[in-house]
Amino acid sequence: MRTVFMVAEKPSLAASLANILSNGKNSSRKGFNGACSVHEWNGMFGSSPARFKMTSVCGHVFGVDFISKYNNWDRVDPVELFSCPIEKKEAMAKLKMPAFLAAESKGCDNLVLWLDCDKEGENICFEVMSCVSGSMLGNVHSNNVTYRAHFSAITEKDIKAAFNNLGYPNENEARSVDARQELDLRIGCAFTRFQTKFFQGRYGDLDSSLISYGPCQTPTLGFCVQRHDEIQTFKPESYWCVDVTVATKDDQLVRLDWQRVRVFDKEVASVFLSTVKDERYAKVIDVVSKEKCKARPAALNTVELMRIASSGLGMSPHHAMQIAERLYTQGYISYPRTETTKYPENFDLTGVLKEHRDSNDWGDVVREILATGVNRPKSGHDAGDHPPITPMKAASRHELDGDSWRLYDYITRHFIGTLCKDCKYLSTTITVVVNKEVFTATGKTLLDPGYTAVMTWQAIEKDEIVPNLSVNESVPIKEAKLSEHQTCPPDYLTESELITLMEKHGIGTDASIPVHINNISQRNYVTVIGGRRLKPTPLGIVLVHGYQKVTLPDR
Repeated sequence: MRTVFMVAEKPSLAASLANILSNGKNSSRKGFNGACSVHEWNGMFGSSPARFKMTSVCGHVFGVDFISKYNNWDRVDPVELFSCPIEKKEAMAKLKMPAFLAAESKGCDNLVLWLDCDKEGENICFEVMSCVSGSMLGNVHSNNVTYRAHFSAITEKDIKAAFNNLGYPNENEARSVDARQELDLRIGCAFTRFQTKFFQGRYGDLDSSLISYGPCQTPTLGFCVQRHDEIQTFKPESYWCVDVTVATKDDQLVRLDWQRVRVFDKEVASVFLSTVKDERYAKVIDVVSKEKCKARPAALNTVELMRIASSGLGMSPHHAMQIAERLYTQGYISYPRTETTKYPENFDLTGVLKEHRDSNDWGDVVREILATGVNRPKSGHDAGDHPPITPMKAASRHELDGDSWRLYDYITRHFIGTLCKDCKYLSTTITVVVNKEVFTATGKTLLDPGYTAVMTWQAIEKDEIVPNLSVNESVPIKEAKLSEHQTCPPDYLTESELITLMEKHGIGTDASIPVHINNISQRNYVTVIGGRRLKPTPLGIVLVHGYQKVTLPDR
């Protein structure tokens, strides 16, 4: 009987996969490194009986570093770090992962890799292969020995489909991670050493013994400091508005919007006020109603999830992605790192919906969709990676802790919303004249709640209701006054706004964006204030301003 060695990316994932593939009939033991368990069972591999051994790594097995002689800051010029030798080292030496994998794979015939299906996962595939190459019976670089499972959700259907359709690891994607790791090491360390020595003592007290640099971290901080500078240099201006309030026939007070909006000269504003303040009535000259819609959302990808988690749920992107990873490992949602917002044509949307039809929170909306027919999500972007983030398994608020439930609740409501119709409403604009000065009032009348029945925070509010006014009606003016205001500076960037800027300018990936934002906070370059806004610290401000003062020598 052949023996098949299987490796997942995390211990919890290995346990879930073993339980699915063995139909719950496996034995488990703790590995000698104390961190990883080994799950064993008998089954069929292709057409042959086999003994299966499933275990895991704990993320990357190896990292890259300079050889020891280049770790001395005083003796090594930072420029040397761009060309000096580097080496692979165990990422977590205390886990003894290479020795553990070699021991457990000894004498095995086949290797099946269940690492996460992204570039980092492909890289870990080859790390695992290098660890077991000397202990397995065959050549691990042969397509007859090593296989790769491709999956996007930890459900029985997805995992067994992946097992029955094994592919091969992608060496090009793995090497792209090697290249990125080497570049990050060389650029990050060289510039960190250079700027730590260069800036300290030149531009004030930097309050740090180490001033780190990162190709993505530094421009991320730059966006925050740029907004800070805009706030500091902003000069407020006074402006005035003519405010008119009228009463409808059912005694509803309606504040009208001035067509001129505002003026920056008080004397001019006073002239406009004088034309209306002595009038007792305003005349309705036009009422126009148009049917409009609020479009349902596109399917959910990682960047949008991080934006909403920060702006709507008050979670940092880093914390939100940690929760999403856990929900994925537990089988509640599909793989949470994806740039795609378009479902494949063969994706079983109805099957996923049926998982949620008995929910106390959104089951009524789901049952209505199933009864009237699923409305396919609108077309989105296909990045060729994973399907959009999808709630694969039903859960209740009693199964998940506070933040886990809140994130799962949003993901599920968003998914259901993509399968609903658009929200339809009647938009009404009422035009009113007071002694030739034009004012307007607007309102909305709901026709069909559509997706807002489940994404309730986007529903039309009561204060958007249309005032009861008719053409040629004269309505009494209750108040006409001049109000003074000042232009306001922009506020500090929210995490959500920063994510948008990073995506727009190509800073980081969906996987690394939360890490970069977390880094500038952990390294005391910014602090998170109310509303999850990012306020640069003196260290962050001085550092970016220091870059702006650096002059390069003429060539």
